[in-house]
Amino acid sequence: MTGAIPAEWPYGAAFWQRLGRSIMDVILHLGAHRTATTTFQHYMRDHSDDLASKQIAFWGPERVRGSVTPGLFRRSTAPKGRNLAKRAEGRIRLFAAQAKAQGIKQLLVSDENLLGNCKQNIRAERLYPAAGERIARVSAAFGGQVRRIVLTIRAQDLWWASACALTVSRGHPVPSPTRLANIAHSRRSWRDVITDLACAAPGAQIDVLTFEAGAGGCERVLRAALETDVPTDTRKRWLNRSPDLQSLRAALAEQGSDPELLPDTLGRWQPFTAEQTAMLRENYADDLHWLFAGAEGLATLTEDTCPNRAETYLPSGAFTKGQRDDQGQIEGHVAQHR
Repeated sequence: MTGAIPAEWPYGAAFWQRLGRSIMDVILHLGAHRTATTTFQHYMRDHSDDLASKQIAFWGPERVRGSVTPGLFRRSTAPKGRNLAKRAEGRIRLFAAQAKAQGIKQLLVSDENLLGNCKQNIRAERLYPAAGERIARVSAAFGGQVRRIVLTIRAQDLWWASACALTVSRGHPVPSPTRLANIAHSRRSWRDVITDLACAAPGAQIDVLTFEAGAGGCERVLRAALETDVPTDTRKRWLNRSPDLQSLRAALAEQGSDPELLPDTLGRWQPFTAEQTAMLRENYADDLHWLFAGAEGLATLTEDTCPNRAETYLPSGAFTKGQRDDQGQIEGHVAQHR
């Protein structure tokens, strides 16, 4: 025989690259919410021309929600029998084909609502319960071209507190003590979200960053997404920060709700009891331990050794952990379960 059958066929984008076919890589920046995603998206828009000169295109929430994904997550059929999800898939493939025809080599899609939204999480009392199904639809719509997924995670006690503050400021009810207790006792953690993403897009490499290590620094996130030199963030903004208790009480009064539902103090609102906060922190510690141990090959934890948000560049001591690094693998991996 003159050839051999490969032990494992490459998946998705890697398959066509192995054959020498030039394609456009799709990179999904999924947030999560409350990890400085708005700041990152403004940074990307500021540098869109610079990135375009490097054949990198950016789709932010305005485009994604306005013209790209509407209908993608709807199961109902519109009047006249039109399948909204199928139409959305066709629209995504059309826009992606247009970008590729313009010479784009990397398409970065950034929209935290692709995972779901904070209101849905609070109602479900769990972290992104439909993340797997939603990203599976996104991956299918891009025809297997999703090469990388970037996710920033945050300590659950602070993430849920920020999510509650955001939803209350936008007119949603203050979560009841029962709901808060159910959230604190939920066993669904970032590990489950990441596992769902790996199953939904098995051909994609998943890079995880922690909000605490760099407070969502824009350059740090973009470097993880593109693995190349990135524009310097000179503006150092921090947009869409959580409103404090004073602002939330004022918002409740303006909405016609009772401000007494919130503590009459200053600073950050922490809706959980000390015991509930400890439970949520323990869940996050378990998540980080799993990620440091290699995440069963499903994801790579990208770390900063210096947790200073004002740093312009990733410190020279930065490193990554994950099964693909231990084994010297460069291409994307296939999700595995144990």
